[in-house]
Amino acid sequence: MDQLLTLLESYRWLGTAFGILVFTGFLRYLATRVLNQAHLRAERTENLWDDALVEAIKKPLGLGIWVVGISFAIDSMKLESQAEIFSLTDELRDVAVVWLMIWFAVNFTENVEKSFVDGKHKHSVDATTATAIGKLLRASIIITGVLMLLQAFGFSISGVLALGGVGGIAIGFAARSLLANFFGALMIFLDRPFSVGDWIRSPDRDIEGTVESIGWRVTQIRTFDQRPLYVPNSVFTEVSVENPSRMNNRRIYETFGIRYDDLSRMPGIVADVHQMLVAHEDIAQERTLMVNFVTFGDSTLDFFVYSFTKTTDWATFHAVKQDVLLKIADIVAAHDAEFAFPTQTLQLQTPEALEQLAREQQSDNQGVG
Repeated sequence: MDQLLTLLESYRWLGTAFGILVFTGFLRYLATRVLNQAHLRAERTENLWDDALVEAIKKPLGLGIWVVGISFAIDSMKLESQAEIFSLTDELRDVAVVWLMIWFAVNFTENVEKSFVDGKHKHSVDATTATAIGKLLRASIIITGVLMLLQAFGFSISGVLALGGVGGIAIGFAARSLLANFFGALMIFLDRPFSVGDWIRSPDRDIEGTVESIGWRVTQIRTFDQRPLYVPNSVFTEVSVENPSRMNNRRIYETFGIRYDDLSRMPGIVADVHQMLVAHEDIAQERTLMVNFVTFGDSTLDFFVYSFTKTTDWATFHAVKQDVLLKIADIVAAHDAEFAFPTQTLQLQTPEALEQLAREQQSDNQGVG
């Protein structure tokens, strides 16, 4: 009996470690059940923060429970066995906890960003702003986490920061284009000349298409022939950028020519076209609206139409413009007028007239002689 008690006393650490692991497993199971219930409750609310929090904490918390439980089990074994392999348990536990905190924080910011960009709250904020803030927060979290890990291993943070300052100068000279693109992206996020989904173009460069993403180095644009175009962000600090997606209206500016024979009908045509535009439900009446006879052309009498549509959608605009053009054609036809096209007038003479002209020229030449 004494030998049995001695043996049990010698391996008491094994029972302690096993008990800790069993309790850890039970705690992990309990946390899973609680988080599942919290997830169901969060889905029924309109608040995005609880959804992001529950979703972000699931995996880090589960893994964290096992990490802490296993580390405590190892500590219980270290007390009896005194093995050298367990000397780094505390440091490794600290590193694992810091890493799990970073994982949770990064997941949380990503979930909040997705809710603002693609989720049920995508219309509450600008997608580009949400993406930019999310990237900055994640970069800050990762940098802070790395510094905490270095501190856990005994490195001096002040020394690391000083070394980073010297290294930053060297990196700045070696990667000037990367830094230019980074600050270009920062200016895009701050000034917001365009956002994801906008149609942009540059009169200075062959750049035109729809913005698909804005990264720290390049902006991805999908051209109208569906090719991806990757533009370094530094380019946008040097060129002019038009953003037609933010226009308030689209313009109809066309010139029409009628025949010279229809000069007397011009006032009535101009007046009826103007009245048609005033009554048109898709024409913006608060904008400039002009219909005027402007010039005597080579073979036409020209009047122009200058107005703006209420819609800015490209396809809808062309449907409205088509309707306006067809109505103008109907108005011209209703006045018994016709659109002109380039013409030439040929004067034809009979043979007798040509002989008479020849005799007159001969008589003139003799008189001069």
